[in-house]
Amino acid sequence: MSGYTANVPVRRITSGPKYHWFAYYDKLQFDPTGRFILGMEVDFEHRSPEPDEVIRVGLIDTEDDDHWIEFGETRAWCWQQGCMLQWRPSSDTEVLWNDREGDRFVCHILDVTTGDRRTIPHAVYTVSPDGKTAVAPDFRRVNHMRPGYGYTGLPDPYEAELAPEESGISRIDLDTGEAELVVTIADVARVAYPNDDLSTRQHYLNHLLFNTDGTRFEFLHRWRGEGIPSFDTRMVTAALDGSDIHIVDDSGKTSHFIWRDPAHILAWSWHESCEDATYLFEDGGEPNKAQVVGKEKMPTNGHMSYLADVDWILNDTYPGGDPRAQSVYLYHVPTDRRIDLGRFESPAEYAGEWRCDLHPRSSVDGTQVTIDSSCDQGRQMYLLDVSEIVAGTR
Repeated sequence: MSGYTANVPVRRITSGPKYHWFAYYDKLQFDPTGRFILGMEVDFEHRSPEPDEVIRVGLIDTEDDDHWIEFGETRAWCWQQGCMLQWRPSSDTEVLWNDREGDRFVCHILDVTTGDRRTIPHAVYTVSPDGKTAVAPDFRRVNHMRPGYGYTGLPDPYEAELAPEESGISRIDLDTGEAELVVTIADVARVAYPNDDLSTRQHYLNHLLFNTDGTRFEFLHRWRGEGIPSFDTRMVTAALDGSDIHIVDDSGKTSHFIWRDPAHILAWSWHESCEDATYLFEDGGEPNKAQVVGKEKMPTNGHMSYLADVDWILNDTYPGGDPRAQSVYLYHVPTDRRIDLGRFESPAEYAGEWRCDLHPRSSVDGTQVTIDSSCDQGRQMYLLDVSEIVAGTR
């Protein structure tokens, strides 16, 4: 094994010649027992997917020699966020993922024990903690505005519009498949922004996440000017019916985030108190009011999440140094202590849209961590044991 150094037990749980990954960091990758781990399998790397290129979805049995069990495929996927593959919250056996059928994106829901499968006529992004409701952006719009985060195969019908009234965030009933547009891009674009005139900008909504009790969801409102590839961002929350829209952070710089509890959001952003840093925001409070967290120990942007014990934050870094290395680490909030779990090399060809971020994810009980890494045999998944750390025995 080459390409990494680790301070905790680690093993690669997938291998070549095919490539495997899970993608984003805010989905349930582990089943409730911690035995089965979801993943995706692809035949190529280092280019954008074509509209009809298929990837496989499956799970790894960590108690049976990391055996790969394929259970489906999809034509609706991207490198950074996959196909929204995830265990259905509040279910021991159901998984869900997006696909494309004809002229629409859909979501498959599969019971991996019985094999029973059904399809609802709308793609999903994030699922409520009770597993009953999902919300999703318009993936056609996302792909048009930022390739690599939406899905190819269906054009954005509102491509020429700056802030369409008929595109935005939909709420989906996962039992019936019924969907309703609850927040439009036009709704959000009309909310005054103190730092600029947004009337000439082109807008989209992405990066959705329910809070921990399922009463509200968060999303990022992003926009850019004509001929300008970069975008600005503000962090927004809303009630499940799309009402009570609240601007949490309108610095224009919000990046990765995670809910700590029903009312507090941890996010990388910019604030006048400490400039670029990780901050804890209060939903429903005064916009931009924030408390810095781990300024010295978490000095760079990363994909952050809380373990089951929210005293612990799981985070990573982007490639840096020579060799290009990415770190994954735990940060203990009460003691301001950082524990580096490992450093994983990232070859230079993993860049841009098809880069391989670590995107660390934890098991439900917080004792195991998975990452995607390109340090050996291409894009593969690794399992790290952090049980001694979170138990306080090291």
